[in-house]
Formats: sequence, structure tokens, C-alpha cells
Amino acid sequence: MNVLFIEDDAMNRRVVRDMLDVAGAIMAEADRAEEGLRRIDAEDFDVILVDLRMPGVDGFQTIERIRARPDAKGELPIIVVTADTAPDLTARCKQLGADEVLFKPVAMDALFDAIGRILAARSGEGDLIL
Repeated sequence: MNVLFIEDDAMNRRVVRDMLDVAGAIMAEADRAEEGLRRIDAEDFDVILVDLRMPGVDGFQTIERIRARPDAKGELPIIVVTADTAPDLTARCKQLGADEVLFKPVAMDALFDAIGRILAARSGEGDLIL
């Protein structure tokens, strides 16, 4: 599984990379949305993880740009990973097209469960386990 994590904090990227390593997933990184969007253009990913609060283009705009793509990459699963706990945040993210919202600090089982739910729903098969 190839995962792209768009997150400006290096420590958060490292923590998630360590989690994904346990499952044998390959994680690419982007420390800004613009870089992440370029990587989506150039590479193939199975899941996109995106932080909301980044300098420049934020996570909300990143989700909108991914979902606006006319190609299959516009349908890539998106999981928001955020420290923001605003009451309407999950609804807003899902309205923009995010599949899941996880709150920092992210627990490994929560991350794996979210990825499994998304992939299972998209494949039409019951719950998948990473």
C-alpha cells in the first residue's frame, strides 16, 4: 500500500511513518500542500493523509483540489489527520470529500481501522484488516 502524508510537522510524519511501517505500507511525505499535490500528479497512491492547518494552501483547500480532479486520482481515499477539534470539523471535512477524520495524537489502531473501513467500503467487501 502506498500512502501520501501531507503534513507540515516532521515529527507527526515520522510517527505515522513508523505506524505504517508496521503494516508494511510505503509512506511518501510532503511538508506542504503544493508539494503533495505535485506528488499526486506524478505518483500513484492508495490513500492520502492530510493535515488541515498548514502554511500556504491548507488541508481544506487540498481536499477540494484533489476532489476537483477529473481523473481517477480525484477519487483517492482521503483521511484528515488533525489536532483541530472544532465542533463542526468532521462534518465540514466530509462535506468537502474526506472519507475519514482522525484526531492527533493518532493511535495506530485508529489509523488502521480508518484505512480498512475506506478500502472495504470501496471494494464492496466487508471490513478489511491491515
